[in-house]
Amino acid sequence: MHKDDLKSLVTQMYTNLIEQIDIQENATVEQVRNYLYHASRAIGSLDKSKFHSLDETKDFFKNSYKELAAKSISSYQNTNVQFEQIVQLHEQTVNECSELINIPDLTKHFNSIQIHMNDEVQKANSIILQLVEQVKKLEETSNLDSLTKVYNRRALSSYLSEICIRKNINYEIHLLILDVDDFKVINDTFGHIAGDKILIFIANILKKTLRDGDKVFRYGGEEFVIVLNRINDEYCKNITSRILELIRKNKLIYKGQSINVTMSIGATKYIESDNEDTLMGRADKALYRAKNSGKNQMHSEI
Repeated sequence: MHKDDLKSLVTQMYTNLIEQIDIQENATVEQVRNYLYHASRAIGSLDKSKFHSLDETKDFFKNSYKELAAKSISSYQNTNVQFEQIVQLHEQTVNECSELINIPDLTKHFNSIQIHMNDEVQKANSIILQLVEQVKKLEETSNLDSLTKVYNRRALSSYLSEICIRKNINYEIHLLILDVDDFKVINDTFGHIAGDKILIFIANILKKTLRDGDKVFRYGGEEFVIVLNRINDEYCKNITSRILELIRKNKLIYKGQSINVTMSIGATKYIESDNEDTLMGRADKALYRAKNSGKNQMHSEI
């Protein structure tokens, strides 16, 4: 990573830290310390990850805090449930003790513990609500799909909007919509966990196959969108053929069973009069033809 890239990454970390402080009602030094600790761990993992650009690295970096907050919510919720169970058991014990033995001091002491534990449950509930709100805000600004770690639909809309606003572009841009064939059958047969693993499996193949300047997005469900920059029709056809072959030949093993996966692809090319809807509409029309023609193939619509 170059010096300018490092500066940019540190700037992104600073921006994220300021955002975290701003969304807190009462920010503390401990929260800043925890943030920096997890930031250093996220940066330390960058060498082990495959990224196409610094922007994608930044998005991954920012997305890690959304996942951290989500895990914190789960942890607090589990702890809170255990607290509530203890409170209920304690209250039951106090009631039984009061009925059997009249020991005012002991009862007073237990009641004090009861009040303290109830206060802790309320504090935990308050923290959970704060974390839920933070995750919601991070979701609204995140550009990465949390499952596949490729760009999400929000990022796609922004990217296509920028392309269409520019209008006259002196190089070719091709757009592909990819849809997993018979995905519902796979989910019904192997379960939704297997379906999620297939989506991750496909996303990894796409990221390894494409060039740095190409973009991969998860459009929704089992659909992906690829934007190929600075290519011609022949290269577009070659790359789609390679993608179809790689997905078809690389079988996924789940719980000892081999799952065969294929995809259908609809392709189109950006023209100066396009907006986001017309561009996506042509690709979707081509995808429909690919599905109706037997699947596991590509059709184009110019």
